[in-house]
Amino acid sequence: MTACTRLRCNGTIDDTGYCDDCGRPAEVPRGSTSTGQSSRRSRSDDPLSLPIFDFPDPTSRILTDPQVPVRVRRCGNPDCPDPTALPGQGAGFCLACGTAFSFLPSLEPGDLVADQYLVVGCFARGGLGWIYLAKDTHLDDNPVVLKGLIDVADADLATAERQALTTIDHPNIVRIFNFVSHPEAHTGTPRTYIVMEYVDGLVLNEVAERSRHGSLPLGEPLRTEHVIAAGLQVLAAFDYLHERGLLYCDLKPDNVIVRSGRHGERGNRIKLIDLGAVRRAGDRSGKVVGTPPFQVSESEIAERGLTVQSDLHTVGELMRQLYLATADRTGQYGTDDRQRVEVGLESFRRAYTRALDRDPDRRFASAADMADQLRGVLREVASLRDGQPRPEPSTLFVHTATLLDDGLGAVPPLRRWIDATPDDLPLDHGRPAPDVVAVGLPVPRATADDPAADVLAAADAEDPQRLLGRLEAEGLRTPETAFVRCRAGLAARDLGTAAESLDQARDLLGGDGDWRLRWHEGLIALAGEDVEQAKAAFDAVYAELPGEDAPKLALAYCEEHNGKLAQAEALYGAVWRRDRSVVSAVFGLARVRLAQCDRMGAVATLDETPPVSRHYDAAHIAAVRVLSGVLTRSGEPDRPSATHLAAATARLGRLYLDGGAPTGQSRVRLEAVVQEAELAAATAGDDVLRRHEESLRLRLERSYRALARQADTRAERSHLVDLANRYRPVTLR
Repeated sequence: MTACTRLRCNGTIDDTGYCDDCGRPAEVPRGSTSTGQSSRRSRSDDPLSLPIFDFPDPTSRILTDPQVPVRVRRCGNPDCPDPTALPGQGAGFCLACGTAFSFLPSLEPGDLVADQYLVVGCFARGGLGWIYLAKDTHLDDNPVVLKGLIDVADADLATAERQALTTIDHPNIVRIFNFVSHPEAHTGTPRTYIVMEYVDGLVLNEVAERSRHGSLPLGEPLRTEHVIAAGLQVLAAFDYLHERGLLYCDLKPDNVIVRSGRHGERGNRIKLIDLGAVRRAGDRSGKVVGTPPFQVSESEIAERGLTVQSDLHTVGELMRQLYLATADRTGQYGTDDRQRVEVGLESFRRAYTRALDRDPDRRFASAADMADQLRGVLREVASLRDGQPRPEPSTLFVHTATLLDDGLGAVPPLRRWIDATPDDLPLDHGRPAPDVVAVGLPVPRATADDPAADVLAAADAEDPQRLLGRLEAEGLRTPETAFVRCRAGLAARDLGTAAESLDQARDLLGGDGDWRLRWHEGLIALAGEDVEQAKAAFDAVYAELPGEDAPKLALAYCEEHNGKLAQAEALYGAVWRRDRSVVSAVFGLARVRLAQCDRMGAVATLDETPPVSRHYDAAHIAAVRVLSGVLTRSGEPDRPSATHLAAATARLGRLYLDGGAPTGQSRVRLEAVVQEAELAAATAGDDVLRRHEESLRLRLERSYRALARQADTRAERSHLVDLANRYRPVTLR
């Protein structure tokens, strides 16, 4: 356990990653700020957590006439030929098999159970039993919950539930204080009751219903972030159960409570409140308890039994149904907010859709895997919502230092003036070629269980050809080495070798189920300039890994290449808003602006690059080039104005070039670019610059002569001197 670092909190971080006192995540997202408000009904200061809300006194929830609806009544005999053949009264005998049943509450207000628990009344109905509010007379009348079975004949479930609950201790699962017996009110038969903590809050079904009808049960609109935060805490509980060989089986909104924070807590906590369906993984002997459509199909249960994947299916359905009640889905509070976060919503839909896949092998492998992707989605949605970055290192992709800008962020080489005259040089927007992108996108991390993982980790920065030689020398032929060979083939522009290596990886993996196969299929298609096929492959990876940035970055490029600028902008924006270290995304956004002839929009986007980025200087070089470049609007040149060029000159003076020297080859070349644009604007009729045409020509002449001194050959020097003579001012001498 580690101490919570939040101000005035004395709690510790438990194994869910949340504080056991304030309920907040261990990590404080960079850029998040506190509201400074003391009201529990105000929005939480952490967008990644659930809001704190007021909640009425628990006695206000007591049911005056507790009834089990006829439509949900079932005979407790598993061999009953017609489990629905029950008479209308609350107790009696099944008409089909004669088994006794009782759906009446077993406890009445005022009953004292085990000489300790004073029953207040029945306040809820779980899937397997009535739930009563009581006071612990031995502990200052603290509220507790008593739970029995709806059908007293179903005693085997009581035993199973008791055995499971006695071993469970997790902050996202309701605590069990005691097991007590009390005579059944109608028959006098002793019954066992579970004594549980009282959780002050709302069941998620109630939250969803109220939110769907426009109210604010949590004190603010229900957002997708709230649904994901709840799902993550459910998954933490599931991960705990699964590690112990237990399956929850009956997850649904009625079985989950969100704590209110009514008693002064500054945080919140999701709690699973009904463990009556918990069973051992692999156990097919017990009664299957579940609720459609949360439970998987009967055919899957018959074939595989209940599994981790069937449990994750229930999480997917829980989040899907809660999402339908969010303001993002209903649009009850306007659509502007939803449009801003649309890519994040799509990522979330893909996350729960994968959990709901009909093929259990295509669902998430574990609760931890699903949570890993959901955390990425949560950060994405929150960052799109408020504009604050929330980077988190990927566990699946290696962050790449490659900048996909096609040289826009670099000072032009001398060849620019050798190969063409300045008049023929409109600004190149900087979209890299598909084969360049194929070798510049992030690389999947080597899996730890691959025999070559250690060698590959040690040779992370090694030249691909040297690495291949080492792998051959050591005789390592594994899926990871095949992927390395595939990428080496792409780097060498050898698509045949890349495709052959990918086939080898597929054979070594024993099938086509690994997402890395689809990722490399996309890279090969991109290198072969089949952008549509690459897009399909990257989209499949996005469906499997909705919380990762890399598939969105790849898809954004494909959309940009295909001219679908709105889609490209949304995807680049989702990557950039979440993680300001992925500067390839901001260059992609700038290119979209330039394609729309939005010069200042492109510059403003580039300016978002943080100073700590290794590509900070590249972004500011690109901004100078954009401010001074000739764009194309409806087929006509769009030249920069005097204002644009003045800004370019000012920025140029602040650039870190030539190792920080006040002058040098790079500064001379970039100065020449700006000066060419100034003279072109003057000769095109710009009123401000036209008055200074002679001085502009003199400056440009000096720059061309300085460029001539950088030339390697006599011919190149002569060409640049000719340029200087061509643009110098006309004199009478």
